[in-house]
Formats: sequence, C-alpha cells, structure tokens
Amino acid sequence: MPGLVLQGLKVEGRAATRLGFTCSRKVGGAVKRNRARRRLRAAADAVLRPGPAGWDLVLIGRAATLDRPFALLVDDLRQGLARIGAA
Repeated sequence: MPGLVLQGLKVEGRAATRLGFTCSRKVGGAVKRNRARRRLRAAADAVLRPGPAGWDLVLIGRAATLDRPFALLVDDLRQGLARIGAA
C-alpha cells in the first residue's frame, strides 16, 4: 500500500508550483498527523526541487505514511508525479 495519495492540477499561465499537505484523523491523533505531514514535506523537498512548473499539488498522508521507509515514500511520490504527468 502506498504511503501517500497525490492529487494534481495543471494550471496554465503560472510558473510557480504550489504544494499542500493534509492528513485526516484516520492517521491518528495530532502528534501522528503532524509527523506524517513533516515526512511528506521532507519527501517533497527531496523530489520537487525546483518542481514542475504550473502545478497545484496536494499530498495526502495515510496511516502507512508513518511506518513506510523514507526511500519508499520518496518512490511513491515519484510514481505519483509520473502518473499525473508532472514528472
């Protein structure tokens, strides 16, 4: 099971990439949700430097985000970007 869900929308006429991070209460309490968001931010920093131009991206944390090895989490993000055409 992947450690994240990626949603993206190509926005014409914008050069910047916008990122959003979210986790539902299904992930756990506030401490676990914050930890999952921090891991998503770190994965995004590793993959999205400088980032695809003109995309709005939302990374959604799942329960697996907390336990998944970081290298696999980064792979999940790369696969998601390829799947939506932003890679």
